[in-house]
Amino acid sequence: MKLLNTNKKNDVLQSMMTIIDKRRNEIVEANKKDLESFNRNDQALYDRLVVDQNKVDGMIQAIKEVKEQEDPVGNTISERTLDTGLKIVNKTDPFGTIMIIYESRPDVTIEAAVLAFKANNKIFLKGGKEANHSNIILEECWHQALEENGLSKEWITLLHLNREETREFLSNPPEKMDLIVPRGGEKLIDFVKRTANCAVLVSGRGNNFLYVAPDADWDIAKKVIINAKTDKISGCNALDKVLFDSHLPDLDSKIKELAETLENDYKVEILVDGKPAEITDYPTLPTEDTWKEEFLALKIVLGSVDSFDEAVEMINKHSGGHSSVIITEDHEKALEFMQEIDCAAVYQNASTRFTDGGQMGVGAELAISTDKLHHRGPLGLKQLVTNKYYVWGDGHIRE
Repeated sequence: MKLLNTNKKNDVLQSMMTIIDKRRNEIVEANKKDLESFNRNDQALYDRLVVDQNKVDGMIQAIKEVKEQEDPVGNTISERTLDTGLKIVNKTDPFGTIMIIYESRPDVTIEAAVLAFKANNKIFLKGGKEANHSNIILEECWHQALEENGLSKEWITLLHLNREETREFLSNPPEKMDLIVPRGGEKLIDFVKRTANCAVLVSGRGNNFLYVAPDADWDIAKKVIINAKTDKISGCNALDKVLFDSHLPDLDSKIKELAETLENDYKVEILVDGKPAEITDYPTLPTEDTWKEEFLALKIVLGSVDSFDEAVEMINKHSGGHSSVIITEDHEKALEFMQEIDCAAVYQNASTRFTDGGQMGVGAELAISTDKLHHRGPLGLKQLVTNKYYVWGDGHIRE
């Protein structure tokens, strides 16, 4: 696609904000059709599906934030002139064509597309069938904004494909795909990785861990655990596993206190292993694989380890590589934890719920990447470009 100047891209985004605001009631009504046909047994997916007036406000705010950010395209990374007179400049460059596959969450149709568009990429969106009515009207808004500014609707396309058609599109796309970003559970991610024939940037899987060290401030530990588990169960940054160090003073009473609070005040289902299984009557883990499971529900595992090293080993073995926390007053031990844990975000004495583009100062995000190439963590505007070398010569040849 053509390289657009910053003003043109921002004009589209300004139009988009106006259009969404004017059509907000239509958007909410379309979403109600999706909600009426959705099975509420999956509360996390249902929560992600909801679009109310506040969610529309959030969409507009996300566009506004991206509009106000610096254009990430064409920025100089490095520049040098060699002794030979050859001038070499490395600049940021669009990926080209990005496909985003996501479950539920119609707001992704806005927040992901606005980032990819500002970074001058052509976008294919593949939302879940459960959000079909919502996504259709949001695509209409995008097309209206593009056409108001003299641009082709082909910049942003919503795909209406079933699973088999999606498989065929991924394996034999009608045009070159440069990057695919699946946002969803492990089944979706595995499906895309097995099927796609271009680069796949993995995002979204949580299964986040928290380790309570022997010197932990117990009030901080309780506050952080409760927030990370209950603030938003549908978020990939929610907490699923807690590891108590067996040397924590008054371990038995603290485990019982936390478990009772989670169960009675927040209706959290509790599974136990290790020391917590010895001192409580809660169900134990059905299988060892439960340690690897992302719950996306009011459900948590309380387990124990005998040392710092065992905690690090457990987390690196079972977590999704998203976020992990240590509760400790020892800053050197916290730094050691952060260096040894293989996650996109590592914390001392803070909730995993901060693993979010807006909360981390990145702004709107396409996803939380758990890959190490090409970026890990919140995938914001600056991360949606690649690079290119510009080389100027004057008849230079290599001899």
